[in-house]
Amino acid sequence: MTHTIFIDGEAGTTGLEIRERVEARGDLELILLGDRRRDLEARRETLNSADAVILCLPDDAAREAVAMIDNPAVRVIDASTAYRVDPAWTYGFAEMAPGQREKISGATRVSNPGCYPTGFIGLVRPLVSAGIIPAGWPVTVNAVSGYSGGGKAMIAEFEAGAEAFRAYGLSLKHKHVPEMTRHTGLERPVLFAPAVGSYRQGMLVEVPLHLGALPGSPSVEVVHGALAEAHAGARFVEVAELEATEAMTGIDPEGLNGTNRMRLHVFGDRGGEQVRLVALLDNLGKGASGAAVQNLNLMLGLDEGTGLS
Repeated sequence: MTHTIFIDGEAGTTGLEIRERVEARGDLELILLGDRRRDLEARRETLNSADAVILCLPDDAAREAVAMIDNPAVRVIDASTAYRVDPAWTYGFAEMAPGQREKISGATRVSNPGCYPTGFIGLVRPLVSAGIIPAGWPVTVNAVSGYSGGGKAMIAEFEAGAEAFRAYGLSLKHKHVPEMTRHTGLERPVLFAPAVGSYRQGMLVEVPLHLGALPGSPSVEVVHGALAEAHAGARFVEVAELEATEAMTGIDPEGLNGTNRMRLHVFGDRGGEQVRLVALLDNLGKGASGAAVQNLNLMLGLDEGTGLS
């Protein structure tokens, strides 16, 4: 059986990456509007006739597209931030919690996670669920991404050699904060410190913790064990062994580029009171297009790894 797919916004960075992942597959037929993509009626007809629609649009445009869909059989994946904390939509991070994969499989409306939140939630939600981090705890997350996550304008700036590194989100009102807070189970807003480096893609998301200040002063091994248990058996999320992590002197943010994989690390002195939790992922892979294709596979009843590495 061949499923028809329409990517609304295929000319953007995420849309192009999704197209590359699906157009060679024999089980999917990609609907392309070409010059008709700005024709409102052509878009409306396609949005309502495809088996699945992936929206790669700004928030307001995504809401407008959703409002145009009146066919209840159409499955929608939205890659914007418009619906990531909307309870009527299913959050598209299959590895987030037990049963999430099944929720995605049965959903017709799925919000694709943000790149930074994917790393943060993968690290923190298991620790909140296990009671290691109290829900009311003040949590800080530092992160650096390749410039491809910033859209065409930022890509042009960095490729022109504008700067080597840029800290941003300095107002502490980054649009990912509600998503990070809600889907980890935290009760107070996350303190998020994002940055962009002078490389195209790849991402590190880091959460530092003072173990001695946490209830019960959990050890490095306890923290690692909670993450390993939460992600056991996951195809695309792995937790690095402590022995391997202890031997590392650094992490290359480009280390998983081109894949839909995410690797979680727990750095810390086993006898000490501090840890640095670090997630490595491709901001255009597991952080965007790879996750969208994984969700698409689940929603269409296909093997979740089809077309992904």
